Amino acid sequence: MEGVNQSAVSEFVLLGLTDSWELQICLFLLFSVIYLTTVSGNILIITTVITDTRLHSPMYFLLANLSFVDLWLSSVTIPKTIIDFFRDSKTISFETCMWQVVFVHFAGGGEMVLLVTMAYDRYVAICKPLHYKTIMSQQRCICLVVISWAIGLVHSISQLIMIVDLPFCGPREIDSFFCDLPLVIELACMDTSVLGLLVNADSGFLATTCFILLLISYTYILLTVRHHSTDGVYKALSTCTAHIMVVVIFFVPCIFIYLCPLNIPSVDKFLAVFYAVFTPLLNPAIYTLRNKEMKEAMKRLRSQSVSSRKKS
Repeated sequence: MEGVNQSAVSEFVLLGLTDSWELQICLFLLFSVIYLTTVSGNILIITTVITDTRLHSPMYFLLANLSFVDLWLSSVTIPKTIIDFFRDSKTISFETCMWQVVFVHFAGGGEMVLLVTMAYDRYVAICKPLHYKTIMSQQRCICLVVISWAIGLVHSISQLIMIVDLPFCGPREIDSFFCDLPLVIELACMDTSVLGLLVNADSGFLATTCFILLLISYTYILLTVRHHSTDGVYKALSTCTAHIMVVVIFFVPCIFIYLCPLNIPSVDKFLAVFYAVFTPLLNPAIYTLRNKEMKEAMKRLRSQSVSSRKKS
């Protein structure tokens, strides 16, 4: 990517979340704890799914991939934010800013499609249990995950193509803690109103399409199960509650950032923090805390680890 844009601005200045030194110390401690918990939690989920043969099923395969995406999404923004809390000048090079945009939208777009895939998996498991193993075969699961990554890649590249050649020759302050795409576009030395609409339409189309598919999937699951038994709706709701919570947590900030921007700096920063910092932490927490099989598998993994240490 180096050398693609020959604009006068070689770096941007991130204004961060606050100017207060006391608040920055508090945020440093908070973000550090969140990041360490996010990394360790997601790695634990991936390791548990890989090592425990009882979890070698489509649902947990998709869950491990979700943890991998969240691990990536958090690592794109949080480490630099933590370091910047101790810097007076929070600068980021043009090339690094562009890469940050690419990876955020790559991971974010991939996660949206992956959540749709997980909803499809639950639909098959609940509505067509007799055909579940045939429909959700290992090959199909791998194919669906590859498709989610491919869509995320296409989405991120389409965003990059629209902004990488913009002329940046004057303003260089980004009122956020990372290179958020709408804010970067505003710094271009040209009228970007049409381009801004295209960028938001790109992200908005992907988010809206996935969100609608998710709503349809879970509605159909509940209606189908309710049609067969009076207690079925409660069982299905219990099974899908974790998925629905993740959908709400992930999509609501995205919709307000890209599809229906509020253009209120404080609100935009809050939504950005929720999307980039808290979501990768909450996703694994919601799934593991509500999943009995996952908690039991983690206990077995811990017992095996303790036993191996005693033997050594």
